[in-house]
Amino acid sequence: MDERGRALLIKRRDGSTWEPPGGALDPESTAPDALQREILEETGVKIALPAALTGVYKDMNDLTVSLVFRCTALDGTPVTGPRTRAWRWATRAEVPDLADEAYAIRVLDALDATTPPAIRAHDGVTLV
Repeated sequence: MDERGRALLIKRRDGSTWEPPGGALDPESTAPDALQREILEETGVKIALPAALTGVYKDMNDLTVSLVFRCTALDGTPVTGPRTRAWRWATRAEVPDLADEAYAIRVLDALDATTPPAIRAHDGVTLV
C-alpha cells in the first residue's frame, strides 16, 4: 500500500490481468524475505516489515495455496521490467473492475485488513 491507502497492482509479462505482485516461497527463504524479494523484483518498490498476513487462498484447480500480506511501500518508484509489463496504484473502488474475482478478493481483504485473516477457495478466476 502507498501513503494514500492504494494497492499496487501489476500485469505480468506472461499474463493480461491485473493482480498483486508476488511469487513463490523458495525452500531456503523465510516468508518476509520472499515477500520483500518478490515485490522488489517485480515492482522496484521496497516494503516495510513486518507485514500483516491478511488471507490464505487455495486454488482448487491446481491446488496451490497463496498467502497474502498487507505491507507498506517504504522506498522506490514502481517500474516495469523483465517480469512486469505494467503497474498501477488502485483504490479499493477500482480493484473489482481491474482484477479477476480470485485476485480482487485478495487485494480487498488486504485493504480491509480483517482479523483473523480471510481463508478462501477459488477456481483460478472466481470464488468457490
